[in-house]
Amino acid sequence: MEFLENLIVEVPILNTGMMINLVKSLFLLGIFLIINFLIKKFLINKVEDVRSRYHWRKFSNYAIALIVVLAIGRLWFEGIQTLATFFGLLSAGIAVALKDVIASFAGWVFIISRRPFAVGDRIQIGDKSGDVIDLRLFEFTILEIGNWVGGDQSTGRIVHIPNGKIFTQDLVNYETGFKYIWNEIGVTITFESNWKKAKQIMFDIASTRPDHITSSVESQIKRTAKKYMIYYNKLTPIVYTDVRDNGVRLTLRYLCDVRKRRSSAEDIWENILLRFAEHSDIDLAYPTQRFYDNLAEGKPGTKPAYYTQNVNASDHDRQGTDKP
Repeated sequence: MEFLENLIVEVPILNTGMMINLVKSLFLLGIFLIINFLIKKFLINKVEDVRSRYHWRKFSNYAIALIVVLAIGRLWFEGIQTLATFFGLLSAGIAVALKDVIASFAGWVFIISRRPFAVGDRIQIGDKSGDVIDLRLFEFTILEIGNWVGGDQSTGRIVHIPNGKIFTQDLVNYETGFKYIWNEIGVTITFESNWKKAKQIMFDIASTRPDHITSSVESQIKRTAKKYMIYYNKLTPIVYTDVRDNGVRLTLRYLCDVRKRRSSAEDIWENILLRFAEHSDIDLAYPTQRFYDNLAEGKPGTKPAYYTQNVNASDHDRQGTDKP
């Protein structure tokens, strides 16, 4: 810095207060950029773990940016000796004009301190769902899932969301505590089918899946329940029975990996179709149209009163004429 000051004094055009600060600022910025480059090249790039390397690169960028702001700020605002005073004056001038930017910065502070989600988590914020692939000072990025694609699978689109949305939008984290969610599969069979047998078949299929909940996963869920007010008394699959217009509805409820909802449903459905085909007393129901003739098919107590009276009178008259 002493060499730089002597050079500025010798060049008349640079020997002004504003120009001196400008040259010093550019010099400091260049120095810190070089330092950041060297840190990434010789230290961070040698980290083999992708997730750790990503976090270290982000930390390096933020740390250097903060140091640059403080160092250059002290050049331009002489007399400002404390960080609180500097940021107080800075925020007072730009609070109104950069309201959204400040909200996004506050959102970033909230995200890294409270950690409602982390890079790699699957989340939903507002009407957007996806896997978090990047987190920056003013925005985070997700790889979108859902939308026109079923089964919570990726659409291939990258969505950038301002960090400030964390304060105004509902946030859902699919992976907080444990990476399992409840999924349901509904199967409707005809009224004439053996629904008890079908119900047992569906339960057996869900209980014998290769990725069925193990004891280790169960203990993981119970540990999470100690941190959050979660009550899961039953973690094994269960089949509920209901009646619909076109048949008996059997709903299978089971835990599955958050990223395997579609594949697990496909596996269960294929097994259901194969197993049901083996039994002649189980048929899947589907919408049909049937005409019901109450007079011909209905039970005596369900027929209209006038019809019953006429039939009884006809029977009485016929019995009278049959007498000798």
